Amino acid sequence: MNLFPAFFQMDGAHVVVFGDGVNAERKVRLVAKTPARISLVCDKRPDWAGAFDSQLHIIAASEAEDALASARFTIIAYEDEAQARWAYDLARAQGVPINAVDRKELCDFTVPSMLDRGAIIAAVATGGAAPVLAKDIRAKLETLMPARIGDLAAMAERWRPTVKTALSDETSRRHFWEKALRGPVAEAMYAGDDARAEALMSDTLARFADGLDKDEFGPVHIVGAGPGDPELLTLKAFRLIQQADIVFHDKLVSPEILDMVRRDADRVPVGKSKGEHLVPQDGIHELMIAASREGKRVVRLKGGDPFIFGRGGEEVEALRSEGIEATVVPGVSSALGCAASANVPLTHRDHAQTLTFVTGHAQKGGVPDLDWEGLAKPHQTVVVFMGVGTSSIISQKLREAGLAGETPVAVIENGTRANETRGFGTLEALPKIIETHGIRGPALLIIGAVAGLPAEARDTFIAEALA
Repeated sequence: MNLFPAFFQMDGAHVVVFGDGVNAERKVRLVAKTPARISLVCDKRPDWAGAFDSQLHIIAASEAEDALASARFTIIAYEDEAQARWAYDLARAQGVPINAVDRKELCDFTVPSMLDRGAIIAAVATGGAAPVLAKDIRAKLETLMPARIGDLAAMAERWRPTVKTALSDETSRRHFWEKALRGPVAEAMYAGDDARAEALMSDTLARFADGLDKDEFGPVHIVGAGPGDPELLTLKAFRLIQQADIVFHDKLVSPEILDMVRRDADRVPVGKSKGEHLVPQDGIHELMIAASREGKRVVRLKGGDPFIFGRGGEEVEALRSEGIEATVVPGVSSALGCAASANVPLTHRDHAQTLTFVTGHAQKGGVPDLDWEGLAKPHQTVVVFMGVGTSSIISQKLREAGLAGETPVAVIENGTRANETRGFGTLEALPKIIETHGIRGPALLIIGAVAGLPAEARDTFIAEALA
């Protein structure tokens, strides 16, 4: 390890920056995020200095030696080699730690790529070898750190003296902090409900102080995994499956997303497919309730969105009937994901002002009793979930209700995944499209004029929507 990571304490600190160009401005902007006082050594006041008037003091080169005597560290941002060497010799004589921009050989320390979350700071450094890679790693870290994790850390700091007084045993304090910073307290803070987080912190501490350090139930999260592409997984969903002790997952959840589950977590398949129910719905409820009662952190991972034909509502009701509160995390619906992947706009000012989601089969199988006449109205898009097996009847019913047989349709199987299959045609030919492409499901049917837009038109629409 050629670099030893450390953080400067900046309360009451004084920092000296040499230079007045772009690099100096960037470093001053970075240091100004701290409470430090900044002395800028330059010949004339730069135009950008006014943004930092509360912290920045302009000094002449003749004053630099005295300023360095009280500096926590210095940053040399001169572009001129002679000026940089002069500043380096001055700082070295004072024994002040030095960072020289783009001059690795003059540096005592480097400024890493930083992720700022208030009380939580993450820093990545390559010792000047590849700053771009450090920035890329920082970007990945951003997906792992909730936006309010710094607020949670600040709250923990406020409570630390109270916790130390209430819990004299070090092991108990460690268990308390693990519970508080990974459970409902943290979730309330991340959700922006500070008052609830404070109340839960107080309640959790009281339970630990009374020796009641085990909750009656573990937390349950019903999480949407999206249509399959792991990059469409929400940040919150990723965080929760990383924290879960046990994950009950559907067959629709892609292997790539399941690979994101923590290695030591239990993975329990409870999926359903046409004509096959690995675990009945009531059995899924019982499994989640039992795991929660054991104090486990439970995630119910569902393809698409839990509340769009995902039976998430039934699962929430079952949990609440047992006194267990469930958090629901939305996912990118397969309707949105598949349509976007195929560049089919679900709404369009010229073709579709109404969007309707329907299921292709009834609760106990067969064809659902839908408002076929309503679905056959013009200027709308109808998206059918789980409609492959009943496509012939769907086509027939819609045509009988008045929808033209020439109405465009799209059938998208395994949307957003590497094995995605797309078929385009007409309502009358819907069963043939499915047969020709060998589509078995999971697949989505998109019915309406938008499914017939030329590929170029769909591409243009998507580009305009993103502009």
